[in-house]
Formats: sequence, C-alpha cells, structure tokens
Amino acid sequence: MRKLMFVCVTAVLAIPAWAAASTPTPADHAAAVKQCSTERTAMGMPAFKLLYGTNANKSNAFGKCVSKLAQQNAKNRSNAASQCRTERTADPAAFAAKYGKGKKHANAFGNCVSQNAKWAAAQQVKATNNAAKACWTERKADPAAFKAKYGTNANKSNAFGKCVSGKVKHSAP
Repeated sequence: MRKLMFVCVTAVLAIPAWAAASTPTPADHAAAVKQCSTERTAMGMPAFKLLYGTNANKSNAFGKCVSKLAQQNAKNRSNAASQCRTERTADPAAFAAKYGKGKKHANAFGNCVSQNAKWAAAQQVKATNNAAKACWTERKADPAAFKAKYGTNANKSNAFGKCVSGKVKHSAP
C-alpha cells in the first residue's frame, strides 16, 4: 500500500514539472514575435494571412502565428536541453570548452541550449517560408485545382495551410 501511495504521489508531482517544460516562457513569446514578423515579411501579407488566419477576414493571423511559434520555441528549448545534457555527459571538458565563456567556461549549458534552440527555430522559419512561397506559386497557377488537391474541410478553405504543412514535413530531416 505504501509503495502504491509513493508511486501515485510521485506521478502527481511529476506532471506539473513535465507540463512546465513545454510551457512557453516570455522569452519564447518574444522570439515568436520576431519570427512571425520575419515570416510575414518574407512570404507577404496575403500568404501569411492564409497560413495562420482562422477568422473570416484572417485578421488574427499574427496572434495565431505567435501562439504557434511560442509553443514550438518551448519545444525546441526542451529538445535542446536534452541534447545538451547528452553532449555534456559524453565529454564534460570538451562541452565546457565548446560552449563556455571566459576563463571558467561559465554558463556552458545555457549557451548550448540557447544556440541549439535558436538554430532549430531558424530552420523551422526557413522551411515554412520556402514552403509558403512554393504553395503560393502553385495556388496562383490554378486556384481550383489547388483547393481540390490540398483542401480537406467542407469548403476546402484550409488548402494553403495543408500545402505548407505538408511541404514543411517533407523538408524536415
């Protein structure tokens, strides 16, 4: 009975820690604002609104983009932390020399996480921009065929987002 209680208490305490790891921080939101601004400029407002907007006039596109990318940034940070822990465990001295600053190689772990998370986010923005440009070109050529090919809802209005999503998933390593 005591073992069962211990397992239950441990599980209940672990859930908030696990959930907090993937919760976006203010820094994740700030980075997402910059990423969305970059995407909006790179792909153009009409494509940006088609990709992220969900209401009738797609005016909520920027907020939806920030929300989505903030979640991605939190996930990237969590993944980067795992990768950095593994790298640090394999060779602590080399890890400190590679990522640390100054004579004492201060904040090697934080620098590693930051560098890896920023790299992952930049790759995602680049892939999204490339996919959006390709989908926009395809959509311009024949809008009806484009909707028929990619649209999945009743009025096929989600075609652009589905196209971009599919191309981004194909380009992922």
